[in-house]
Amino acid sequence: MSKSTSSAPSLAGKVALITGGSTGIGLAAALLFQREGAHVIITGQNADNLAAARAALGEQALVLKADSRIVADHARVADEIRTRFGGLDVAFLNAGVARFAPIEAGDEAFYEDMMATNVKGVVFGVQALSPLLRAGASVIVTTSVVDSKGVPNAAIYSATKGAVAALVRSLAVELAPRGIRVNSLSPGPIDTPIYGKLGLPADAVAGFQASMTAQVPLRRFGTGDEVAQAALFLAGPGAAYVTGIELPVDGGLGIA
Repeated sequence: MSKSTSSAPSLAGKVALITGGSTGIGLAAALLFQREGAHVIITGQNADNLAAARAALGEQALVLKADSRIVADHARVADEIRTRFGGLDVAFLNAGVARFAPIEAGDEAFYEDMMATNVKGVVFGVQALSPLLRAGASVIVTTSVVDSKGVPNAAIYSATKGAVAALVRSLAVELAPRGIRVNSLSPGPIDTPIYGKLGLPADAVAGFQASMTAQVPLRRFGTGDEVAQAALFLAGPGAAYVTGIELPVDGGLGIA
């Protein structure tokens, strides 16, 4: 009589940070990583969202209020991880903002906020966390299908994600001698709260969603859980020989 066995959780005992982890893709990843055995740390800015995430993740998770635009916040998060865990095995730099506007309408504040969140946040996040990354650690950065596919009214947002995609390729080479892998996830249209933060009226958001759905070969939006599964692959042992890639999770939009 054969004896059935179950595989061990893929992140058992690992320490994993997810920035922007209080909603959407980040929270889905935090919940999945936790189920897979990781000690989870999340960051976010909104107090209500952080409280809800704390309730969902339980007391075993470390929930920190931090702003990815502020360099001192990255240092503070790194100090907390060093004190509590001594090191880091997974850094999922997911915090980001998406706003769409014609190029003529994108003023300096519009530009600065997205650059600070999406690019500066990754640069100084990696810088602060680098001393904590253990051999074999995985760094994952959220990019977007728009960094390689032209989308109207997304020029500045696309530029931020294109910068991050280039950064990932360089970091993959730079950190490889330490056994650290660096990859990016490139989501397409995903059903998350971010679409309520585009700065568009509700009817415009609905029209945008309908338009995007029509362009996606799979004819639907993805879910945060589906992106989280891709992040788990990049974080886990199944991707031990994978570095420097941009993994699309876009229902085929990037090739349509």
